[in-house]
Amino acid sequence: MTDTTSTLRRLCWVFPDRESTRTNAKWKASFWDTYAEIAKELDLSFERVAPEAVTVDALDIRHPKTFVDGVPVTPQDTVFITSPYTLPYQSVDAFNQFTLYSVLEQAGFYLPHPAMFAPIGNDKLATLLFFKDCPLPPVPTVRVTAGRDLLFDEYMAATANLPWPAFVKPAGWMAARGINLAHDSHDVRGLLSLAQGGDTTLVFQPYLGKGTVDFRVYVVDGQAHTTMVREPGEGAIFPQVTTGAKAYFTETPPELLPAVEYCAAKLPIPYFCADFLYDGEQFWLSEIEPDGMIFCPNPADPAIVEMTHTLIRDRFLAYRRGHAVTVDQSLFGSAIHEEVSA
Repeated sequence: MTDTTSTLRRLCWVFPDRESTRTNAKWKASFWDTYAEIAKELDLSFERVAPEAVTVDALDIRHPKTFVDGVPVTPQDTVFITSPYTLPYQSVDAFNQFTLYSVLEQAGFYLPHPAMFAPIGNDKLATLLFFKDCPLPPVPTVRVTAGRDLLFDEYMAATANLPWPAFVKPAGWMAARGINLAHDSHDVRGLLSLAQGGDTTLVFQPYLGKGTVDFRVYVVDGQAHTTMVREPGEGAIFPQVTTGAKAYFTETPPELLPAVEYCAAKLPIPYFCADFLYDGEQFWLSEIEPDGMIFCPNPADPAIVEMTHTLIRDRFLAYRRGHAVTVDQSLFGSAIHEEVSA
């Protein structure tokens, strides 16, 4: 599906090169290979590149030159996809990711996930505070960093009013890593003591109940595109595929649409995921992921596979439209600048 008017030729996904052989194979099969396949259909190359693969020559400060693995790329031909990844084994790359994204943006590249939202979208409480006026209430949250002075118990002022039991999770991890259930202040102390080993920031949230269901709304160009439901597996305390969760596409519940519209207005980017929790009585805004992974919940069903491919395709097309607008504005601005200079 070639757009002859578009100058975009390359999608560069900045992703830390820290996966094990087994994990890399799993993610390739789950989504990376499909992303590359869909990109090829759109006449785009698809590359995963480590942060250190991107270098910038700005000796001429007004005309910086950017390279990926030594190959020159330009704002006209390349889109960088730049969400931060901050699992423990990726922490060595964290600072370079955040600063690199800003450098690329200042160098004129279109970032579907803007650099200014990188820290907001990476910290669960920052996200919820940013969307605090959402029509559906954000999950109440307490944030504590398990640093060197933990022994002074100063965190107790913030956790004193927590309802029990409480969910405990790292503030900036992903894929449901590190989620625990604290039943009292002794559990809080123990979990913080473990988190102290890596100066990990934790968030504490009310436990909404064993049957709480997760609704992920995939938002493309400001509209609810596709919705996935994740239901907890037998005996699980939260819905996650690795704990037996059932995942499937469904119609977007009408109750979520005003919240999706609000989030899209607050974050006008071509693609993101809005996650909502349903406790059996009401919906809660859980988090926003600008780089929400798209995977097929049932690879054995051709119709579900096609729905997944359509979502990925529409996501990449939205990136191409956003890039076209940015490039047009950039070229227009450069023309004005050159005319004024002349």
